[in-house]
Amino acid sequence: MDAVHVDRRSLLKMLAAAGAAPYVLGQGAASAQAPITVGILYSGSKQDYGYNQSHAQAAAALKKVPGVKVIEEERVPETIAAQRSMEGMIRQDGAKLILATSFGYFKPHVLEMAAKFPQVTFAHTGGVWQPGMPENIGTFYGHIFAAQYVSGVLAGHMTKSKKLGIVAAKPTPNLVRSINAFTLGARSVDPSIQVQVIFTGDWVLPVREAESANTLADQGVDVIGCNVDSPKVVVETAEKRGVMSIGYHSSQADVAPKMFLTGAEWNWIVPYMAFVDSVRKGEKPAHYLRGGLAENFVKNTPFGKVATPEARAAADKARAELIAGTRVIYSGPLKDNKGNVVIPAGTLMKDSDRALDPINYLVEGVIGQM
Repeated sequence: MDAVHVDRRSLLKMLAAAGAAPYVLGQGAASAQAPITVGILYSGSKQDYGYNQSHAQAAAALKKVPGVKVIEEERVPETIAAQRSMEGMIRQDGAKLILATSFGYFKPHVLEMAAKFPQVTFAHTGGVWQPGMPENIGTFYGHIFAAQYVSGVLAGHMTKSKKLGIVAAKPTPNLVRSINAFTLGARSVDPSIQVQVIFTGDWVLPVREAESANTLADQGVDVIGCNVDSPKVVVETAEKRGVMSIGYHSSQADVAPKMFLTGAEWNWIVPYMAFVDSVRKGEKPAHYLRGGLAENFVKNTPFGKVATPEARAAADKARAELIAGTRVIYSGPLKDNKGNVVIPAGTLMKDSDRALDPINYLVEGVIGQM
């Protein structure tokens, strides 16, 4: 697995260097090859101001790559309907690459379709390929935790109450890591800062999300972040309450013009292009393709106007150090919110460390239960 990731390092660096318009790379050698049709499935609306929109933005960039045709279908349930959608894209549209963006698409749907269509490459967001699975399956994800840490640094400089809040969906390992990274970023500014987290119980519950944001505001929280599929409601509610906000997945800056600070965003066009490149070269897909800030898989939303120059400078410094490797998110001794030492003294762990994958604890300074 690691060999595949390393083999693609040069491609990813080139894509990262392209910044906001990485699709320009498609105008080089790759564009001279045969046209390719790419099918993309979304579990929700492409305009959800959140997770699905982050993929739709990458799809829009992919459409600008010469020789690439993109077929999209939104609101595809994580059921047999996903298999029907994928098969239709392959048989009717001639798709050679399927990008399945929702967690529940992997088992059994991508696995079954990959076995049925071995000549097609399937790339899944967040899945983990294992030996024995079809070789034409790739998986990809972004280490968004560093971007969350940077958001926490900014929030730590901006808070006056020393009380931050997060509205989250479920205590899955990735969400817990995101919450912890945000908290550690804030506490790197001031160890007395506390983060109150409220889990709503599901990925999209607008009423519960609004109630949670209002509850946090009532408790004196002056910066609210979110880990839900569509953060729009949380950010809008914070704006109405005069509370600063931190976004997630894609940009919510335009729904909170006064109080929005920044956010942690995905930059899916980078892994998308890696899989397009492998298909055009006739190579097997990367089974485990991951990247963070350094590889441009993730990024931070541009700072909102409420962010002070001092806070911006501190966040920029943290980002630069994380990319350079001179700062790490997890360093021991680190305790969980029950007082147990979870990372011993002298241990340093980067956001890409796979030992953190099954993380199941909230760090010290987080008020909330999993």
